[in-house]
Amino acid sequence: MRLTTQRNGEHHVTVPLHASIKPGTLNGILRDMAEHHRLERSELLRMLFE
Repeated sequence: MRLTTQRNGEHHVTVPLHASIKPGTLNGILRDMAEHHRLERSELLRMLFE
């Protein structure tokens, strides 16, 4: 599945449509999203899970 945001400029991320995602794949997705939004990965995780 390809997700797109217009916030902070257009950005696309591809997320596998599997029941589970390997930790390395998830880490890459989160790192890419955090970088685009100029956040630390820990900040992004806090925003997602609090």
